[in-house]
Amino acid sequence: MATATHLHTPLTQSLCALGVFIPAGVHDPDVQRRQLDHLTQAGADLFEIGLPCANPALDGRLIRSAYQRALVKGNVLDRTARAVAHAASLRPTVVMTYWDPVRRHGPERLARLLADAGAAGVMVVDLPRGEALRWHHAAHDAGLSTPHLIPRATSDADLPAAVEGASGWLYAPASSGLTGFQGPLDLAALEAFTERLRAASPLPVVSGVGISSPGLAAHVAPLVDAVVIGTPIVRALLSDPAPAAAVTAAFAQALQQSRIDA
Repeated sequence: MATATHLHTPLTQSLCALGVFIPAGVHDPDVQRRQLDHLTQAGADLFEIGLPCANPALDGRLIRSAYQRALVKGNVLDRTARAVAHAASLRPTVVMTYWDPVRRHGPERLARLLADAGAAGVMVVDLPRGEALRWHHAAHDAGLSTPHLIPRATSDADLPAAVEGASGWLYAPASSGLTGFQGPLDLAALEAFTERLRAASPLPVVSGVGISSPGLAAHVAPLVDAVVIGTPIVRALLSDPAPAAAVTAAFAQALQQSRIDA
């Protein structure tokens, strides 16, 4: 079983790591394994595996479509566990989910299943305040870290409660929009937000949502410990899985260049 400390491996370095989001179960298990192999070779430092959900409120059209394709195929938990197991054999791996699947499957059962598959942590992006204690206990007992997504609008007064119980990392969305946002990013606002998070918690800060191009990734990299890309990868995987590795390589090269320029 993976432990939460494995998650920190790429995030305790001084350089910004590259995380890659993949929705589980969109393709058959053997295809998904090959995809993960190729993304690793292309420069992914960590994986974020999405547990398909019928109503992913924070996700845009493309990831919603991917989740729907996975749900139609059925056996979602089994497919997710298989994806996690292979991803975790390659890189530190965290599962991204919403509360509804956690509630339906049971926090304790789901935490144990994903930990046994090799996940280092599980991030419940819409974790209800009233369910946080139960979830944190279930995850801790299974040896999982519990990253928290912190909305940009979180006030200074609410920030201590928002980070309470978090482990592994804090997720600072680069955009306040849905995943797949392709507009400009307010980098000054993101920098101010990451500074607030670092003042509130010693955890690494990870950013995603709206980091739609390698150029934007290079601008965000100096502000955070890791950049996670999702929609650009999912777009490639849904149309033709082959280009996804090239997309990953372009983002990895942009982060490498930002390190050189820093």
